[in-house]
Amino acid sequence: MGDKSTGRAFIGSFTSAGGRGIIAADVDRETGALIVTGASDAVADPSYLTFADTAGGSFLYAVSETAEGTVAAFAVEEAALRPIGAPVQVCGASPTHLAISDGHLLTANYGSGSVSVLPVKGGGEPGAASAVLQHEGNGPDPERQRGPHAHQVVPDPSGRWVLGVDLGTDSVRICALDRETGELNQHHETVLRPGTGPRHLAFHPAGTHAYVVNELEPTLTICRWDADTGVLEAVGEVPVAPEGTDGPVYPSEVVVSQDGRHLWIANRGPDTIAVLTLDGTRERAELIATVPCGGRWPRDLALDPTGRRLYAANERSGDVTWFDIDPKTGVPRRAGSLTAPAASCVIFA
Repeated sequence: MGDKSTGRAFIGSFTSAGGRGIIAADVDRETGALIVTGASDAVADPSYLTFADTAGGSFLYAVSETAEGTVAAFAVEEAALRPIGAPVQVCGASPTHLAISDGHLLTANYGSGSVSVLPVKGGGEPGAASAVLQHEGNGPDPERQRGPHAHQVVPDPSGRWVLGVDLGTDSVRICALDRETGELNQHHETVLRPGTGPRHLAFHPAGTHAYVVNELEPTLTICRWDADTGVLEAVGEVPVAPEGTDGPVYPSEVVVSQDGRHLWIANRGPDTIAVLTLDGTRERAELIATVPCGGRWPRDLALDPTGRRLYAANERSGDVTWFDIDPKTGVPRRAGSLTAPAASCVIFA
């Protein structure tokens, strides 16, 4: 797929706020620079994307974060993205995240507080929803937690479980996906501190721990993960913004370094990237620095495949900024940016 000196990236953006939809870009492996090669507005508000490279081809999937809630599929070709079929209803409102697991596409539906499962056909096209797991519950925040709000769905490193992070119920649900039927069955629910508003989680490369970033309070919840039993256990919590930070802080994303020594958190409000170090137990983290995100309202962070660069999708300033990472300290240093109105996420092929 192109010259060996370049990789491929895709940027999601909100078309309702002036975004171009899905932007395709080449990645210069030497500098990290993004070079736009095309865009598609075939789906409205593609706020989150995921990529699948299979024997049948390379495919890109996008949620449409709209009230009706759909997913769209694209064949990734040398020069363009080719839509595969029409967008498919997820039977949930305002999906904000999606992932591939065991031949199925899963979506986290923020508006309806549910997780949907759609089987993926041989040609890469998603079929009709085979299951919708409706979350139940609420939290103490009267504005944001009147009901469930599933914000992320992600398979665990073992591939045995699917985890759904729910901001409205202050919890993470661990589920088992039946590959044959497409049913999603809840196995366990880990309840976190009330009012924290968990948004996303990321696993440690060792697969033994997970780190949950909270949106309603600027904290990170450290959890042990047992893939044998499918149990997530909260063991600690640390702040992700320095004491005395002006104004509210709304963390959006957490990323773990490939060597498992550092964590990065995107903080909307102060518009910073927080840098945390992990000790050898993987259960103690320390905030060591914050750096400007390069724009305003960083909605997403992503590591490139080499693990040497970090990319921030800055929604309100309309750009994607990339950083070189100091391998010893983990502190990012700004290296460049690309204009991308209403940017919402970055992923790499």
